[in-house]
Amino acid sequence: TMGLAFSAPIDVKSKLYSKFVDELPDLSGKVYVITGTTSGTGNAAARACAKKGGNVVMLNRKSERSDKALADIKAEFPGALVQHIDCDLMDLASVRKAADRVKGLFSASGIDCLSLNAGVMALEDKATQDGYDVQIQTNHISGWLLAAELMPLLTKAAKRTGEARVVTHSSGMRNIPPNKLEAKYFEKNGGDLGGNDSGYLLGGGRWQRYHQTKLANAVMTYALADKLSDKGSKVISASCEPGYSATNLQVTTYADGGIPTHLPFRWIGFLLAQSAEDGSLPLLSAMCGKSTVNGDFYVPKWGAFGAPVKLPKREKLCDDEESKRMLWEKSVLATGKDIAL
Repeated sequence: TMGLAFSAPIDVKSKLYSKFVDELPDLSGKVYVITGTTSGTGNAAARACAKKGGNVVMLNRKSERSDKALADIKAEFPGALVQHIDCDLMDLASVRKAADRVKGLFSASGIDCLSLNAGVMALEDKATQDGYDVQIQTNHISGWLLAAELMPLLTKAAKRTGEARVVTHSSGMRNIPPNKLEAKYFEKNGGDLGGNDSGYLLGGGRWQRYHQTKLANAVMTYALADKLSDKGSKVISASCEPGYSATNLQVTTYADGGIPTHLPFRWIGFLLAQSAEDGSLPLLSAMCGKSTVNGDFYVPKWGAFGAPVKLPKREKLCDDEESKRMLWEKSVLATGKDIAL
């Protein structure tokens, strides 16, 4: 259990995962490139894809944890095609190198899904070596760069099979606080974006930056979905949120000083948390669900937990035209790469 600190994820039993995975379509012959698979929702999604016969490419920073994640998934599914590619999202050069490795492996057949799952939450106000805020770069800019680099491979697979997908992993925090995207967060202002206040409900700096990243995930999904449909592309852009899942995300945030120490915040998770496996169901719906169409956004039915359902319509904050234009422009400037369709 959590006790009074997030020293390890809460141990919550999965209720929905195994039946959901059983009902996913056969993924044989499909390639799934997934970021952030050492633990949590990304790991659960990678395992599901491996179980269903998919060719799984795990993009993680090289570490003992990433080595173990790869070994564990190979042991659990001995016949599965699974591999690791080094990819440090806090280093754009590393992201480009990872994209080049994916191209080297799949330039002929393309890739069927790019799942931009990796994320960090409420970390301190500091810059990556590229000059961007650590959260903004990890959660959005590097994902954008992967999408821009790998779109030709997605297009190739879509032409071959009739469909490919780019998926972002947003959060309920896209709407908290209810502020629009601001350009300054997507410029080289790392270390100068609001400080280290961890006040959660009052919009402390750490959470403001996290909100901007999670809103950016949704805005990117809708901006890309619009452009894909304008072009008549067979590539789908979809998003999702995990609800409240017991993962290492909270552990890392707590260790970094991003979670307030007053009790209500810390116990709410204990009451509402679902397992990382169950938290991966909206992500898996976006990645491999049979009924997913361009622009879909999956959420847990009861907000914090529950079976995945599609949002009935786009949320205003996420579908704001000015935000879509600004984010596209700033992302191209940050990475030097447009998502060419």
